[in-house]
Amino acid sequence: MIVDAHCHVIVPEITARSVPENWRPVLGTQDGRPAVRFRGQLLTSVVSEFSDTAVMLAAAAGTGVSHLMLSPWISLVPVDAPVEVARPVCQVQNEALARLVAGQPGRISAVGALPVQDPGRAGRELPGLLATGLRGVELPSSVGGRYLGDDFFLPFWEAAAGTGALVFIHPTTRGLGVRALDDYYLWNSVGNALETAITAAHIAMAGVLERFPQLRVLLAHGGGALPAVRGRLRRAWAVRPEAASRIAGDPDASLRRFYYDTVTHDAGLLASLVGYAGPEQVLLGSDRPFDMGTDHPVDEVRGLGLGPATELILGGNAQRLLGLSTS
Repeated sequence: MIVDAHCHVIVPEITARSVPENWRPVLGTQDGRPAVRFRGQLLTSVVSEFSDTAVMLAAAAGTGVSHLMLSPWISLVPVDAPVEVARPVCQVQNEALARLVAGQPGRISAVGALPVQDPGRAGRELPGLLATGLRGVELPSSVGGRYLGDDFFLPFWEAAAGTGALVFIHPTTRGLGVRALDDYYLWNSVGNALETAITAAHIAMAGVLERFPQLRVLLAHGGGALPAVRGRLRRAWAVRPEAASRIAGDPDASLRRFYYDTVTHDAGLLASLVGYAGPEQVLLGSDRPFDMGTDHPVDEVRGLGLGPATELILGGNAQRLLGLSTS
């Protein structure tokens, strides 16, 4: 089994009239290419199927992938909505994803969405979500200006650790609000990577992974810029009391507790990540259907020549985390 652990979907049910209008994406085309209209904006970075899972599975199979772990488009994780609006938006997607999992148990897994802007409620709802067959939840890097190491989120982290849920952290594409990132597609190529690094470092240095050693947290895009700042985090912890105020051990121990996908677009960087975190912490990902995804993720991993570790990355690690049968 070869598992793509980073593949987004817009379930058709989220486009229904029963969903609040400003949370209903419209799938279509622009200049002959796929496009999505959502909340007054036109998204043109979609390059392949975003909703029909039969088409998505067939395309994945053409690259050697036999199983997709689906996650919502991060813009449809409604953490900037009032909880009374966010809950039904999450519910529609979670129920649809659960039906997809039940209909294709050997080919599809999924993580859903919860209103984590109310961490206590999200934590209480997490066991019910897992009971539907979903394997965890997708979170944006920040919620209401708070990054995920904030004590505000401790009720959710406690629930995630207690249930064994997989938590997939994905940047929110324009979360940093830096003017220069509006140019040259930097909001995506650089901004996403920085946002993931910020929230992952915040989680690690706040001691969340030490406090909840059972947590299973997957970072998108190979952890973004996190690998590049690991030495600075280590140095700060060694020389600054505020950097060491919430974490007892060396930051590397916490950084190695994260799981990372393979979407780095650089063979040297990916090989270094595997060497640093260990092959048991790295999962295959494509970031389909976006232009910043990779077309041949399996070939990229095989090209590293990692020997037996290759099969862990291609599927073994995901099978373990998602509880997938090997038969």
